[in-house]
Amino acid sequence: MSAAAELPVWVAILTAALVLLGAALALVGSIGLLRLRGFYDRVHAPTLGATLGAGSIALASMIYFSALETRPVLHEALILIFVAVTTPVTLMILVRAALFRDRAENDDPLLRPGEGVARLDADARDPRETRG
Repeated sequence: MSAAAELPVWVAILTAALVLLGAALALVGSIGLLRLRGFYDRVHAPTLGATLGAGSIALASMIYFSALETRPVLHEALILIFVAVTTPVTLMILVRAALFRDRAENDDPLLRPGEGVARLDADARDPRETRG
C-alpha cells in the first residue's frame, strides 16, 4: 500500500485544493505576462503568481508531509521565506533599472520630447513647496 492511502480525507482534500490554487495562481501570472502590453504592466502578474503560487504549493507540501510523518515538516518554510523575500526585491530592482534607463534615454511615456530634464527636476521637488 502507498502512504497516501493512510492519509485522512481532510488532509488529502486540503492538500489537493492548495496545489490546485497554487497552480492556478502561477497560470494566471503566466497569462498576465503574455497578455499585458508594457514592461511595467508585465512585471506585476508573474511576481504575484510566483509568490502566491509557490506559497500555496509549499503550504500544501508542509501539510501533506506533516500528516504522513506525524510531526511538523518545516523544510518548505525556508522555500517560502526565500521566495517571499527575493521575488518582490527582484521586481523592484528590475523596475527601478528600467525606469532609470527610460528616463536617461527620455523614453519615459510621461515625458514629451525636449521636456526630459526640466520635467524630472520639477517632479523631484516636494509638492508642498509649490503651494501658496
